[in-house]
Amino acid sequence: MAIVVEHEKRRKEILERALQVFKDEGYDDVTLQKIADACGITRTTLYIYFKNKGEIFVWSIKQLTQEIEDSLKIIMANKNMSNAEKLSNMMNIALDKCLENRDLFDVLLAYLLKLQKSGKSPAERVRRRILRLRHLSSQVIIEGINSGEFKEINIRAANNLLYGMLESCVFRLSVMDEPDILSLKESIDLAISGIKA
Repeated sequence: MAIVVEHEKRRKEILERALQVFKDEGYDDVTLQKIADACGITRTTLYIYFKNKGEIFVWSIKQLTQEIEDSLKIIMANKNMSNAEKLSNMMNIALDKCLENRDLFDVLLAYLLKLQKSGKSPAERVRRRILRLRHLSSQVIIEGINSGEFKEINIRAANNLLYGMLESCVFRLSVMDEPDILSLKESIDLAISGIKA
């Protein structure tokens, strides 16, 4: 009797386990064999799903940003929250995910520096990964403006401010090794209160 393999489920499991291998080993020290071993599969089976470790790493990051996006959409759908509460909760979830995955940022930083040295644009890669997240916060800001809850503000500038704070969090966690993000959460709440009408 043939074994039925749920390919999407297996792909997701590979990405989750691979992400942990990247966190534990660092991007440069990870091999396809190490990922295959962590997944309990052969390297040949791994090639059915992914071409190389770079592709696995990018898809792992994409899966993480998708999880964040799904959480943000749940908040956006909550009709019992004001737009300011939605925006604050959305940013807090993003900050919490940064803290939860802080060891990943060391790996991500090394990966982005490697891209830069190879002549590719790390900024473009990062922008593509967070574009949808920025779009969601823009929607909440627009709803807040339209409802009169927020001042008439430049939406792009407001988004740049909020995501600049998230980038600061990543910098503090990965470069400065400062795990305390409470002050950043307070700063985000201060910024949000500043756009209230």
